[in-house]
Amino acid sequence: MCLWPSLAAAEWKTLALGDHHDNGVDHESRPDIVEVGRPLVEIEGEVALKPVRARISSGSTFEASIGYSRAVVDGDRIFVSGTTGFDYRTMTIREGVVAQAAQCLDNIEAALREAGSSLDDVVRVLYILPDGKDFEACWPVLRERFGAARPAATMIEAGLADARMLIEIQVTARRR
Repeated sequence: MCLWPSLAAAEWKTLALGDHHDNGVDHESRPDIVEVGRPLVEIEGEVALKPVRARISSGSTFEASIGYSRAVVDGDRIFVSGTTGFDYRTMTIREGVVAQAAQCLDNIEAALREAGSSLDDVVRVLYILPDGKDFEACWPVLRERFGAARPAATMIEAGLADARMLIEIQVTARRR
């Protein structure tokens, strides 16, 4: 049933009632409550909320210098950039591939949390290592952190931007 029959196909309107999504309203049990200012579109007779697109920054100096975001939320998908073992608050990097893998996942988890998601929502992961022989040492930490999600995964061997970097991890997740 279309609640806003006056909307023409592909015409954007802004709904000016309801509660904002950040106020704790459970939208699954209260479908009558929607986000204030969220555009609506009617497609094939059904009204839907326009997908949200947002950028997330970790504060890394790399993001500002190179011109990219740590993550981009586009509708119900979250695309997290290749993330290394740097602690982006201090711009220091841990020693060893396993420690760097754990820090990569901490950084990714922070971006996903900001996007309203978690490591359990990861559907795709790409591991990049300068030395592919180091990958097996990372398996326990990867299994521990991705065990519930069990995402589709690929590992490639390639050079990274800084010789101190021993692993880079990129993920795609779904938004809850």
